[in-house]
Amino acid sequence: MAEDGQSITRSSHIVTTTDAEQSITNPAAVIVLAAGQGTRMKSKRPKIMHEIGGRSMVGHSLAAARTLEPKRLAVVVRHDRDRVAQHVLDFDPQAVIADQSEVPGTGSAVLAGLQKLDDQARVEGTIVVTYGDVPLLTAQTLRDLVSHHDARGNDVTVLTAIHPEPGKYGRILRGADGAFTDIREFKDASEAERAVAEINSGIFAFDAAVLRDALAKVTVDNAQREMYLTDVPAIVRAEGGRVDALTMADYMEVEGANDRVQLAALGGYLRRRTAEAHMRNGVTIVDPETTWIGADVAIARDAVIHPNTQLHGVTSIGEDAVVGPDTTLTDVRVGQGATVVRTHGSGSTIGDGASVGPFAYLRPGTELGADGKIGTFVETKNSQIGMGSKVPHLSYVGDATIGEHSNIGAASVFVNYDGVNKSRTTVGNHVRMGSDNMYVAPVTVGDGAYSGASTTVRKDVPAGALALTEGRQVIVKDWVLENRAGTAAAAAAQAAQDAAPAADDS
Repeated sequence: MAEDGQSITRSSHIVTTTDAEQSITNPAAVIVLAAGQGTRMKSKRPKIMHEIGGRSMVGHSLAAARTLEPKRLAVVVRHDRDRVAQHVLDFDPQAVIADQSEVPGTGSAVLAGLQKLDDQARVEGTIVVTYGDVPLLTAQTLRDLVSHHDARGNDVTVLTAIHPEPGKYGRILRGADGAFTDIREFKDASEAERAVAEINSGIFAFDAAVLRDALAKVTVDNAQREMYLTDVPAIVRAEGGRVDALTMADYMEVEGANDRVQLAALGGYLRRRTAEAHMRNGVTIVDPETTWIGADVAIARDAVIHPNTQLHGVTSIGEDAVVGPDTTLTDVRVGQGATVVRTHGSGSTIGDGASVGPFAYLRPGTELGADGKIGTFVETKNSQIGMGSKVPHLSYVGDATIGEHSNIGAASVFVNYDGVNKSRTTVGNHVRMGSDNMYVAPVTVGDGAYSGASTTVRKDVPAGALALTEGRQVIVKDWVLENRAGTAAAAAAQAAQDAAPAADDS
């Protein structure tokens, strides 16, 4: 990748770019190929819809492509057409769906995408072709490709990689001067050519007019009866066009996943890369190997993430917050300086300086105010708990609004469901409620109210009032000795009675 002011150099054909090349021109279009079947996944779900890092593979590809800010973006589909198309449009509503013809091959797929775009308005300028199953491809690599292509005035630029195990990838052939000469498919390569480690990634930048003309000359005159996109560079070069190659620094960016084993490997790589990026931005991740952070998660500097933590969806972690260990958060906002320990949460907001856990369960709609507390073995749902208020122990709070600086005693239950309808409970500010309370909704507890232990709140409690549910305590003397004779409890009771001083009858 480029360093500021560095001239173009090659080291094993790895290209860096000048400042001039970094001045990127937005491409006219991006075509994403997503027509493959993916049978080796052995899944009802199309291959490109399998997820790593909180997004489908094609979602990662679309996100990277969109950073180029192309004028238009087309996705070519075929197998499980409707399902894939809907998934793409759910992720990127502005995408144009193109259907590949019955003619197989990458050339046929690109032709379908180009024709679909041309039907809307003829494409002029740079076209980038990428794939829906390369989820590790970064936005920076795509920007480098377009910058290199435009700055050098290329007709075709192929993105390549130096691969330690090139296998059956097509090989990149270069002349004695290091200039690109051809792409050789593995099956057609000589032994010497197969020894080449530089591979074709399948990702290209094209001049639209040149691509359009070359595709018209691609045939299916090969053993597979397919239209190969890789025929285009040779066609263009034979006609005197400028064809070049840009070699990326990290071959893993263009690794695909054809089965679940490869998918897991890509997921692990993405996990490590994502964690490293956050750490370099000032986040402490105590154990990156056990920490999973989704692609859409935001973490502020000086936050600390402890082991066995998973952050999914659009979760955001504020400065100086501490999350984990053993915590899973999905679509949760954690405020500055908050602490979240051994918690499972989704669709919730945790205020600045608040404390959650251990062993808390935050369900969607939970909002905990600044400096508030949701403690041990507490479940919350669709409830707003105000600034400085606490639900410390062993409680369920559902469909409730709790004001500021109030305290809910241990083992409390907000009874919100009557078997048909759900109702809300409202608790005011500076309220002190006893342990083992039941709040039978709909009910309101006024500001500054108190309650005793084991109170069942069925009626509204006025501000400043004390609510009590009194039950007479009955003592049945010697019940254990008479009904549980021979037990350890009876023996202990008898010993206690024998040791007690005799009553003074004088």
